[in-house]
Amino acid sequence: MDLAYIPSPSTGVINLGPIPLRGYAFCIIIGVFVAVWFGNKRWIARGGRAGTVADIAVWAVPFGLVGGRLYHVITDYQLYFSDGENWVDAFKIWQGGLGIWGAIALGAVGAWIGCRRRGIPLPAWADALAPGIAIAQAFGRWGNWFNQELYGKPTDLPWALKISEGPNRVAGTYHPTFLYESLWCVGVALLVIWADRRFKLGHGRAFALYVAAYCTGRAWIEYMRVDEAHHILGLRLNVWTALIMFVLAVTYIVISAKVRPGREEVVEPGAAEDAEGVEDAAPDADAAGDTDRDGDAVGDTQAPDAEARDAEAPEKNGTAEAAKNA
Repeated sequence: MDLAYIPSPSTGVINLGPIPLRGYAFCIIIGVFVAVWFGNKRWIARGGRAGTVADIAVWAVPFGLVGGRLYHVITDYQLYFSDGENWVDAFKIWQGGLGIWGAIALGAVGAWIGCRRRGIPLPAWADALAPGIAIAQAFGRWGNWFNQELYGKPTDLPWALKISEGPNRVAGTYHPTFLYESLWCVGVALLVIWADRRFKLGHGRAFALYVAAYCTGRAWIEYMRVDEAHHILGLRLNVWTALIMFVLAVTYIVISAKVRPGREEVVEPGAAEDAEGVEDAAPDADAAGDTDRDGDAVGDTQAPDAEARDAEAPEKNGTAEAAKNA
């Protein structure tokens, strides 16, 4: 008898009247909002304009969702196109199934389009968003918990995940690989933030560090999973993908550091001038206020002189009258 375990939700859907709120979709949406919010703060700190990250995310997020779904459907085609399966299920994204590799790849295409439209370098934008993407993944993995999917091998550890009987799953307690990856992604985000502050990473190296660090954890977490997957030379396909992406990311960091050392001085043309214009406007407004105040002061000093002239006027008139009478 298991005395301690992580329970799974009885359902992944909460009906708010006629509107179904799906836990998987909710986790993805929360992750996207957090990534954009945090990326915006980092972008502004790098010298960019507020709102630029969100403007480009309008392109990157839809492309990323399509890419993530395509990767999942292509690599797990037997779930949708085998005998007895309904190919229409390939479009039911709310039931789970987003491959991070496809999401990043096609999301980068959307981000490139958005960056081209704004005239900013894609690597700099990616650096600003890198830790936010890792945090978004940390939230997104909890969607697998709602759907009771992508768990690991059977275990009786106190933090085991309890899975109920259902389609394509056997009741029992398993390694909560969703939790392992969620915590790992939080660690990746903290690593990128620290390294970026310590080494002033630029030209896409912060993003490459995120890729390398994530792939390191994904490789061993993927190895623990028991869901159906294609194998090449005894390893799951996603393990090979993680290894290849790790090598590419590390190679990019090394080469980029030699070719383009340091960090970009300008990440968004015109943003610095806008900031200076706002700063310059404030002193001008203060100066104008001082002029008004000085004008009031001058008015006050002139008032007594006018009164003095008014007081002297009767005396002059009286003198003139006396001279006339004399």
